[in-house]
Amino acid sequence: MAQLVKIAIAGEGGQGVQAIGDILAEAGNLAGKEALYIPNFGVEQRGGVSVAFVQISDEQIGSPKFASGDIVIALSGRAVDRTGQYVTKDTLFVYDSSLITAATANGDDKAGGVELPRDAKQIIGIPATEVAQQELIPRVFNMIVLGATIRAAGIVEMETVRGALENKLGKKFVDNPKLREFNYQALERGVELVEKALQEGK
Repeated sequence: MAQLVKIAIAGEGGQGVQAIGDILAEAGNLAGKEALYIPNFGVEQRGGVSVAFVQISDEQIGSPKFASGDIVIALSGRAVDRTGQYVTKDTLFVYDSSLITAATANGDDKAGGVELPRDAKQIIGIPATEVAQQELIPRVFNMIVLGATIRAAGIVEMETVRGALENKLGKKFVDNPKLREFNYQALERGVELVEKALQEGK
C-alpha cells in the first residue's frame, strides 16, 4: 500500500518553519519519493504565523492542498490556533512544551494556558527550545523540530535527511564546520524527544 504523509508545521517568523519544510521536501526527493512543499506566510509578512505544508508520497500527489494533516506541529500559542483546522482523530499533534503551556493537564485548568486540539489521535509536547538553548545553540532549534518531524512521519531515513541538509546548508557548513555538528546533534535530539514522548504517552 502506497504511503502518503501530510505534514503542517506552524510557528512565528524567525523560528525557521519554512527551512524545515524545504529540507523535508528535499529529503523526500532524494529518497526517490514524490514531495511537495508549500509555504504560507499568512496575511502579515512580518509578525504573522508562518505555516509550511509538506506532503511526501510513494506515488503522485493528487492535490497541493489538504484538509487534514497526519502530523501537525505548532511552535507557538498562535500556531496552535492557526493549525487547529488541520487536526482530526487521525492526527499526531506535536507542540513545543518550552513555549506553550497547555490549558489542560490531567483535567486541571491552567491559567493562561493554550487550548490544545481535542480531536487529535495523540498529543505530545517536546521541549525543543529549551534543549536548543541548554544543550546546543539557539539557532538549531528548527533542526530539533525537523528531527522530531522525521521520527513522527517515518517516511524518510535520517541519512537521506542529512543529505538534504548538506544540499541546502553545505556552504554554511564549510564556512563553519561546528555548525554542521550542531545541526546533526539537533536532528538526533529531535528524534529522541519524540521517541521518549511517544513511549510516555502509551
